[in-house]
Amino acid sequence: MVLVTDPILDALDPEQRLVATLLEQPLVVLAGAGTGKTRAITHRVAHAVREGRYAPTATLAVTFTTRAAGELKSRLAGLGVRRVSARTIHAAALSQCRYFWPTAYGSDFPVLLDNPFPLVGRAANRVLGNADTNLVRDLIGEIGWAKSSNVPPSRYAQLARGRTVAGVEPERVAHVMEAYEKHKTSSGVVDFNDILLCAAALLVEHPAVAEQIRDAYRHFVVDEYQDVSPLQQRLLDLWLGRRRQLCVVGDVSQTIYSFTGATPAFLTGFATRYEGARTVRLSRDYRSTPQVVSLANRVLSRSRRGGGGLHLPAGAV
Repeated sequence: MVLVTDPILDALDPEQRLVATLLEQPLVVLAGAGTGKTRAITHRVAHAVREGRYAPTATLAVTFTTRAAGELKSRLAGLGVRRVSARTIHAAALSQCRYFWPTAYGSDFPVLLDNPFPLVGRAANRVLGNADTNLVRDLIGEIGWAKSSNVPPSRYAQLARGRTVAGVEPERVAHVMEAYEKHKTSSGVVDFNDILLCAAALLVEHPAVAEQIRDAYRHFVVDEYQDVSPLQQRLLDLWLGRRRQLCVVGDVSQTIYSFTGATPAFLTGFATRYEGARTVRLSRDYRSTPQVVSLANRVLSRSRRGGGGLHLPAGAV
């Protein structure tokens, strides 16, 4: 029987414990599926709060789904931490826009467009004379990629060489994007992808607002960091300002949103992007049998070099 003297730290393996206790510098956690990354980051926050290093209300845990945000909140509550904000990056940005927009720009934040299909279809019909369902869907995806990648319509034709959208030339795709933006403006709406653009503009154009937001959130944890887009990284940097109270968690092998502009380059380049950053690798697999781990390592070894693979902890089976 193991005597537990510290319910937060004693529940962790050595690598997870490092994640929970390295609080002085930026930290990147490389963690494959089943290695206990959620446990590591929630216990990190709980330990930092207990030690007086993090204020719960000044801590923002960024996830990619509302379900993941709910899981983080539930686990933190189980550790006695209840006032940490855990939400998707879009939810956090939207909340900031709605709160600060009236003060910054003298009007309420525009209505969020539920479905861009009608307006994109109208733009496609105007520019291309075609509003076929599959074409419009492809255009919606490309518009999302362009915004996530910080590619405005004026530069799309130049920067999107080699990309294909249902056989439509880049110059004409750019014209569709311009028409879509005009339709949104005349309708007084913004779409899902605009939320992060508006939040970034708010912080850049209004330094007083930026300082209020940075004062409100001083500590950041970002899950699934391999799926961060250039625009999301830009907003994260704006939230941080000159501070470096940042912990990110990710796995290059689990990148799934590259079609939207996400890139694992921010994960792999974290240690050079943030001066003094530390790296911790979680490699003990708590979910799979030895046979599954062996197969996974063989597959991964063919797709990328290095990384060390996964390892089952003692007593896992």
